[in-house]
Amino acid sequence: MEINGGTSAATPTVSAVAVATVKETTTPINSPSPTSSPPPPPLSPQQTVVLSPCAACKILRRRCAEKCVLAPYFPPTDPAKFTIAHRVFGASNIIKFLQELPESQRTDAVNSMVYEAGARMRDPVYGCAGAIYHLQRQVSELQAQLVKTQVELVSMQLQRSDLLELLYKMEQTKLAAQEQGQQNMSFESSFESGDEFISSPDEVTNDLGFLEDNNNNNSSMSWWDPLWT
Repeated sequence: MEINGGTSAATPTVSAVAVATVKETTTPINSPSPTSSPPPPPLSPQQTVVLSPCAACKILRRRCAEKCVLAPYFPPTDPAKFTIAHRVFGASNIIKFLQELPESQRTDAVNSMVYEAGARMRDPVYGCAGAIYHLQRQVSELQAQLVKTQVELVSMQLQRSDLLELLYKMEQTKLAAQEQGQQNMSFESSFESGDEFISSPDEVTNDLGFLEDNNNNNSSMSWWDPLWT
């Protein structure tokens, strides 16, 4: 600040000029600038980034790479699947085995290894062979039961046919007896009607009386013959 002839004039300092310049050039943060780029589009489902590692890498405590061989077959939601296979076969053997197979067969191979590992944990001696033996035994028992049931069914069918034949014979015998009885009744009725038509007891007695009268007349005539001669 300078004083010349009793008057004073205030000159702005450098800091005041800089603050004023910043206030004029600054723009609101929320207001979009005309030259700003548009926001990036959202990620598609195929580009979704999996934050958590696969179950295999999580159990092995290692970083899950982008092209992890075990990630498609051991998801983080099912850690027991890799735990069972890892106890029996080991992670290195599983990775080596999957790398030797084409991708179309890896799913079936993993399922087979998990099943084999579970069977081996349940039966350390026989493993899958023991499970297959028990299944074959059940199949043979069921086949024997099926044969027995078929034999019983055939026997029941034969008994049914014999019973139907016996019922048919009884019905035929009953019908024959009824027809014979009807014939006998018709014959007896016809015979009785024929006897009534031929003669009755009154006529027979009348005929006998006529014969007695004739005999009496003849005897009387024969007794009186000497007198009349």
